[in-house]
Amino acid sequence: MKVLVIGSGAREHALCRSLSLDPDVTALHCAPGNAGIAEVAEPHAVDALDGAAVAALAAELGAELVIVGPEAPLVAGVADAVREAGIPCFGPSKEAAQLEGSKAFAKDVMASAAVPTARSYVCTTPEEIDEALDAFGAPYVVKDDGLAAGKGVVVTDDLEKARAHANACDRVVIEEFLDGPEVSLFAITDGETVVPLQPAQDFKRALDGDEGPNTGGMGAYSPLPWADPKLVEEVVETVLQPTVDELRRRGAPFSGLLYAGLAITSRGVRVIEFNARFGDPETQVVLARLKTPLAGVLLASANGTLADLAPLRWSDDAAVTVVVASHNYPDTPRTGDPITGLDEVAAQDAPHAYVLHAGTKRQGDAVVSAGGRVLSVTATGTDLTEARARAYAAVARIRLDGSQHRTDIAAKAAAGA
Repeated sequence: MKVLVIGSGAREHALCRSLSLDPDVTALHCAPGNAGIAEVAEPHAVDALDGAAVAALAAELGAELVIVGPEAPLVAGVADAVREAGIPCFGPSKEAAQLEGSKAFAKDVMASAAVPTARSYVCTTPEEIDEALDAFGAPYVVKDDGLAAGKGVVVTDDLEKARAHANACDRVVIEEFLDGPEVSLFAITDGETVVPLQPAQDFKRALDGDEGPNTGGMGAYSPLPWADPKLVEEVVETVLQPTVDELRRRGAPFSGLLYAGLAITSRGVRVIEFNARFGDPETQVVLARLKTPLAGVLLASANGTLADLAPLRWSDDAAVTVVVASHNYPDTPRTGDPITGLDEVAAQDAPHAYVLHAGTKRQGDAVVSAGGRVLSVTATGTDLTEARARAYAAVARIRLDGSQHRTDIAAKAAAGA
């Protein structure tokens, strides 16, 4: 099978790494890719938001499966353009991707499907915003209705900060605060059958102890030793399957990766948000544990044959990812700094630890930073303690001037706290 992956982040590097290990994949391409992806897939220049250009590239390469990684191309309808060209595509249609593209649309779908979620108001005027903030009180949860690359949500006790964020959005969803730990659960679906992956937990705040501003994610781990063993089954039954069924009923079947961000509250599981693609950095740890070859699973989603698939096989190992970010992230990051130590990790830590590239590019013989989140250092071990130790040992070999990372990824879960 010839496969083309669209995107340039650590999520796409994780996908490409898994696909490169799949014996069924005979040729692997990525567009536009990054410095790390180029080591396992042939990179191509393309505007990832231009459906016609992506479809033309896929046809030119003879791709038999296209995987659209990021949310913006999905919301722009890139998967539709690929499918219209007669090429199987893993990723939802523009219409179905509104589940991530619009928080208000997602709330409407959840209401119709009786999916448990936070109570909320959709606001478009300062008056509506003030009423909603007053109705829920602190802590305030304010979400930009549209795509914001993981940075559109503000959770704060500061009323003025909440109001300022809300008024800066064209349309905003204000909702009740959900207590309890958060869980990310991915499911692969073809619009009817739902195949859940293993749950993971990510770390959104920039600093140790969940302090500092929200980010796109500073690390993740899987499995979750503290979670109810029946959690996945319950979420498929109460959240994922009803959502897939409701979208099909609306004439917008969802095929691809459905990601549920969940809060395990004192009143039960509640959906915080849906995404229409693999999450970053959770993908890095989930795929590190998946033993079933990836290409066939994604192709079954694209072809509508998931019901015929054998159950997925998983490693009992734990996986931990630590994100190494640029100086000043999540504000405007400094880029262009050389990254060294990558060869040392490859030589001394493989196969248990490896580096997935996010914001990197090649400059001559050097690899330099080219974004906010630069690397996802991922490691496996017999348990979270061993996986953490291996991940942080690899992080210690990497040198990137001014870089930052959290030191407490999976620490509580490993300690059994």
